[in-house]
Amino acid sequence: MNSKFLARQTSLLIKRFYSSVPEVRKVTLIPGDGIGTEISASVQKIFDAAGAPIEWEAVDVTPVKGVDGKFRIPQKAIDSVNATKIGLKGPLATPVGKGHQSLNLALRKQFNLFANVRPCKSIEGFKTPYDDVDIITIRENTEGEYSGIEHTIVPGVVQSIKLITEPASRRVAEFAFQYATLNKREKVTVVHKANIMRLSDGLFLKCAREVAEQYPNIKFEEMYLDTVCLKMVQNPGQFDVLVMPNLYGDILSDLCAGLIGGLGLTPSGNIGEGGSAIFEAVHGTAPDIAGQDKANPTALLLSGVMMLRHLNMYDHARRIEQACFDTIRDGKNITGDLGGKAKCSEFTDEICRRVRDL
Repeated sequence: MNSKFLARQTSLLIKRFYSSVPEVRKVTLIPGDGIGTEISASVQKIFDAAGAPIEWEAVDVTPVKGVDGKFRIPQKAIDSVNATKIGLKGPLATPVGKGHQSLNLALRKQFNLFANVRPCKSIEGFKTPYDDVDIITIRENTEGEYSGIEHTIVPGVVQSIKLITEPASRRVAEFAFQYATLNKREKVTVVHKANIMRLSDGLFLKCAREVAEQYPNIKFEEMYLDTVCLKMVQNPGQFDVLVMPNLYGDILSDLCAGLIGGLGLTPSGNIGEGGSAIFEAVHGTAPDIAGQDKANPTALLLSGVMMLRHLNMYDHARRIEQACFDTIRDGKNITGDLGGKAKCSEFTDEICRRVRDL
């Protein structure tokens, strides 16, 4: 056998080997406030145990004061997300009633993350009054009442303007139907109050109707927000994918989270154009238990699983998700909010052990 043939065969084997090794992806990590640092460390440890090809770039988003006197996200954090296009974020605290801008809102606006996706699915082993919940809420993330357009007309009278535009409404409706198609969902429900806000919600509804016509294989229905809330608590099984303006999505997504046990079990992703996204835990910072090894990292971990699927790392996502759900179902090493007595570190170690065996 000649040396040239051997060299060629060796070269082919090397190429095949390296092509089978997943490319390491750099991800911006925003640990957050309160328990954020603890649950972020937990997620990193579990990802490492699963061999997920992720390189973390931790950044601080504590607001900095600019020359104009306004507080903004640090440039280093902006540069990191602009470079990686992907972020995982722990909970952030925003002072109430002091004129501070929500950092969560600032991040979404900064990177034009127009669609918030919140899966709410029952977790086996964690009993709630509702069984077999499997709902996806998709929320327009950039405008509506959260556009930040408000002012004082006269002392004691404040006006807040709800902004709805056709491009943003059409964009999120198209995202919802594309999501339903790719994930083999059967129905999209548009949630609105066009009977009262005829122009603003009427425009949103019009865009959803027009987009629905392009997806004849997906069942389409439209429903008032108050009717959805009523029917949701009666029988959540009648809903599949819901798409709605910003404020309605903020409220309804939390309601759906309550059906499966709360925000501590609910993942969330904010998706932008061109593949950019920030995945996050949407629960609070829990300063009362920060630093006590009591926090439950499930919401941030499952948000990380969403991130892995977004990056087409399906096997790592499946193994981490299964290890997490198996640990909760087993019930022996779960945190206090799940009905157990384990510390955050013990819960994390149990998931690591299980993920290595999968």
